[in-house]
Amino acid sequence: MWGGRFAEGPSAVMREINASIPFDKRMWRQDLRGSQAHVAMLGKQGIVSAEDAARIAEGLEQVAAEFEAEGVPDDLALEDIHMLAEARLADLIGPSAGRLHTARSRNDQVATDFRLWVRDAIDQAEAALEGLQDALLSRAEEHAASVMPGFTHLQSAQPVTLGHHLMAYFEMFARDRSRLTDARARMNLCPLGAAALAGTGFPLDRDATAAALGFDGPTRNSLDSVSDRDFAIEYLTAAVQCSLHLSRLAEEFVIWASQPFGFVSLSDQWSTGSSIMPQKRNPDAAELVRGHSGRIAGALVSLMMTMKGLPLAYSKDMQDDKPPVFEAHDLLGLCIAAMTGMVESATFRTDRMRALAESGFATATDLADWLVREAGVPFREAHHITGRAVAAAEGAGIRLDQLSLDALKEIDARIDDRVYGVLSVDASVNSRTSFGGTAPVRVRAAIVAARKGLEEEGR
Repeated sequence: MWGGRFAEGPSAVMREINASIPFDKRMWRQDLRGSQAHVAMLGKQGIVSAEDAARIAEGLEQVAAEFEAEGVPDDLALEDIHMLAEARLADLIGPSAGRLHTARSRNDQVATDFRLWVRDAIDQAEAALEGLQDALLSRAEEHAASVMPGFTHLQSAQPVTLGHHLMAYFEMFARDRSRLTDARARMNLCPLGAAALAGTGFPLDRDATAAALGFDGPTRNSLDSVSDRDFAIEYLTAAVQCSLHLSRLAEEFVIWASQPFGFVSLSDQWSTGSSIMPQKRNPDAAELVRGHSGRIAGALVSLMMTMKGLPLAYSKDMQDDKPPVFEAHDLLGLCIAAMTGMVESATFRTDRMRALAESGFATATDLADWLVREAGVPFREAHHITGRAVAAAEGAGIRLDQLSLDALKEIDARIDDRVYGVLSVDASVNSRTSFGGTAPVRVRAAIVAARKGLEEEGR
């Protein structure tokens, strides 16, 4: 289709390295949408006749029906989805198909198709993340008062509730959705009409094609229009951050499902066995979510390295922009779906969680706070007093709240029996009523606010 300048065809190797149809054919819907908008504008502007515009539009509908029913064939001779679709259109309607490419280049065509595809990918990721958030809310509501150990350095720190812990991930995924929303808003300008790099002399209505494709308007510089892949990099950046959050949640499930922790039992749907050890129940889905984050991060690095030194405007290197984005999209969708399923179906061992929360001196900070609040002790001194109390309990092999009052008074005479009101794990979590704290009343309020926010987003 571009061979007029050339006396010979490409070599077999050149044909293979040059062709992108094996991967860019997944953009066929976006390509045909862009062509429909373009030909409608050409007809309205009188750039092509009304008859040709109608014939092309009807032919494009037939091409779409064929691709939907039969798939898109791999024809390396036609290079990419754009030339393949146009060639099939020519088979169906004859020479008038050649008018479709008036006032556009494959450069602005692919830039438009790719933006449309990434925009659709963002919408899919956002919808999937909303489903994961909803699952987290349901389980958090169920366990708003279920006590578990909170960790720093993976060491028992202070008691929290399982609902509070799950809501932390709700907040992470809310930020991920906001990053995707921001990326979508920034990319929502239409490159169609920029042509190869310099615009065109035809009297286009770029606002019309932008509106027809759901963009906020046309891009403002033709050179930037065809060479920009910021939108894809920004999408991948958001995808990487989301995958890191998914990986952290997956790692929690891996740890919690281990026998030493025993906090969770994953359903059979999200577990595998061993070929040799019949007792094994492996959290493979969670491990794969954890592993896939590395591949998604690799996709971002791949695209950044492709783009880092390219001069304006289009270079063939940019053909490599799509495979990493497609791979990251597929992996991210799998990971979100897997984590949603694990959250929904997991059996949380709250008895085990409570037992470990009670065994790790997790209410030590509550004793220090009590000394500050009730006995007027400076916090640094209270910290030292509490440290001696922990050492005494550890030496006796008992919990902090099992130390006798005499033993506590021996450590510091200002301690009285009111202290036992703060040393249990329930008292500890109930006292954390500051905004954003782990107290069940705060967790339930956060869940109500979160549900309201999701409902408002859906309107």
